[in-house]
Amino acid sequence: MSRDSRSDDETTTRRRYVAGAGTVAAVSLAGCSGGGGGGSTGDEGSGDDSGDGESSATGGDDADSAALEIVHWWTAGGEQDAYQALLDGFREAHPDVEVVDNPAPGGAGSAIDTVIQNRVIDGEPPSTFQIWPGQALTPYTDEGLLEPIGESVWDDEMRAAYLDGVLDLAQPAGDLVAVPINIHRLNNLFYNVSVLEDAGVDPTTIDDPQGLLDAMETVAAETDATPMAHQTQAPWSSLQLWENVFLGQTGVDAYQTLLEGDVASFEDEVRSALDTMSAYAEYFPEDAGSISWDQGNNDVIAGDAAFLHQGDWAAGQYGSAEDFAFGEDWDMVPFPGTDGVYHSVIDSFVFPTNNPSPEATEAFLNYAGSVDAQERFNPTKGSIPPRTDVPMDAFGDFLSRQFEDFQNSDAQPPTIAHGTGVAPAIQSSLSETFANFNGTLDVDQAYQGIRNAF
Repeated sequence: MSRDSRSDDETTTRRRYVAGAGTVAAVSLAGCSGGGGGGSTGDEGSGDDSGDGESSATGGDDADSAALEIVHWWTAGGEQDAYQALLDGFREAHPDVEVVDNPAPGGAGSAIDTVIQNRVIDGEPPSTFQIWPGQALTPYTDEGLLEPIGESVWDDEMRAAYLDGVLDLAQPAGDLVAVPINIHRLNNLFYNVSVLEDAGVDPTTIDDPQGLLDAMETVAAETDATPMAHQTQAPWSSLQLWENVFLGQTGVDAYQTLLEGDVASFEDEVRSALDTMSAYAEYFPEDAGSISWDQGNNDVIAGDAAFLHQGDWAAGQYGSAEDFAFGEDWDMVPFPGTDGVYHSVIDSFVFPTNNPSPEATEAFLNYAGSVDAQERFNPTKGSIPPRTDVPMDAFGDFLSRQFEDFQNSDAQPPTIAHGTGVAPAIQSSLSETFANFNGTLDVDQAYQGIRNAF
């Protein structure tokens, strides 16, 4: 076989592997933006192109080879502002580096997987791209498509400042290949204070997922508000909710065992969580199948809904809402049964092989891991820093409390819905399972789908 033929075969193999690993990962780029019901790690709506991008995310061939091209999905609202704050800080520190800001919007970030997979496996990657650490990295590390940065970026000071669990996610194959920049919490139960007062419900006394169902029943009986502002247009919200029902009913140890693939040992518990989800659905909005999570969140702000289970990006909307103050008009408790748990999703940047601007990329990754970068980025993003030495003065009461909860948490399990806890192929299959479950509420079918996914 000739060298050219072997190269073509290897590229084809990599293309099939990486593409197959993330077939529906686009559906579950959730939590950062809200448009179309999807989203990923943020506090926003549908999202338009942002920044000063000189080229579209599908290319970048016209960019100077020494320029720093960044592909990301932060394209709207607070996430765009947070990303811009990050760029401003980097440009102040490195005014000599040309930055090509190359967002990949479309279905709340769903375009990024195809863009990145095609470019990385074709040997024409951007300088860096946004990705969840943990298992979401494995299709790239398995194929040697990310460079180890343990020596070039992660100096002793930076390693010492990061939490061990976050460091573990940045090195799924043994070598450090990513720089985490934030931590979002998923096991939040947000609520409108006035609605719950009118219903006579004290959220601090709800101690398990069944208790939440009882509270929703009370809200429905005593008020005109929607008990739970949940969207079913896209599957990720329901997958995320099911994870937290399972955690609340069964505990972290069982959840971690489930992530390792042992579904059969917890058949009763998995089915029980699905049964609870099915019961919750009676209290979702009538238009749950046609709204996005942030549209549902608007009902919480307006006093038309009582509860919202969502990542802490939801608080970004509260911060920008008029006359809607934390502690007075809205508040949050850990999802019932998950006290002491910080169910997390993290964003990071990586150093792909065949890098077009290695020096600029190394400089950016060093900056992303710094105190200055994380102090600029996270307060606006609605997340907490993965470094333990970032001053919290600018974070406000809610995020400061979240940071304290993180510091005092007993466990920080990774997530299924947002790709840190399971391989992309498993996440893809589970997203399909919950897309079906949203429409049918068929517990038997959903259980079989969960078991098959693992």
